[in-house]
Amino acid sequence: MNRRSVVFGLGALGLSACAAAPVATTPNGVRIYMIDPADEGAIQFRVLDGVNALRQSAGLRPVQLNARLNAAAATHSRDMSLQNRPWHFGSDGSSPLDRGRRVGYEGRIVGEAISETFETELQTLTAWVSQTDTRAVIMDTKATDLGFAWFQEPNGKIWWTMVLGQSA
Repeated sequence: MNRRSVVFGLGALGLSACAAAPVATTPNGVRIYMIDPADEGAIQFRVLDGVNALRQSAGLRPVQLNARLNAAAATHSRDMSLQNRPWHFGSDGSSPLDRGRRVGYEGRIVGEAISETFETELQTLTAWVSQTDTRAVIMDTKATDLGFAWFQEPNGKIWWTMVLGQSA
């Protein structure tokens, strides 16, 4: 993928983030993105659109949301919060492959991107695309399916998980 594709893709993400995000401010003035549970579908589709804009700019086929991968991502986001650390292993030692199997995903897990932050989903996606390892997952030519979910703690911290898979 060339530099122009990345710049174009990140620009597309920026434009899609123009909708006002619900923000809370802590007593010391820190702005925190607060997620309304009613916005779950809209958030997932914003990420899907952002990922597909990036993939299209690189000449790759689009991915589609997969309910089973969404479930695997949601489980892992909550588990990372309980462990209080962003990493790819569940508290029971499970891997992204294990979590995909547990939810009945019949395809092959291509990769997973995770984050612990107070930022929006599109800021998080932009950060992932800026890193070589997570960009490689998002831009994997074999990917056909995407799962995306999060868990937000009462203090506003968000644990994001994106799982990409290849249909069986």
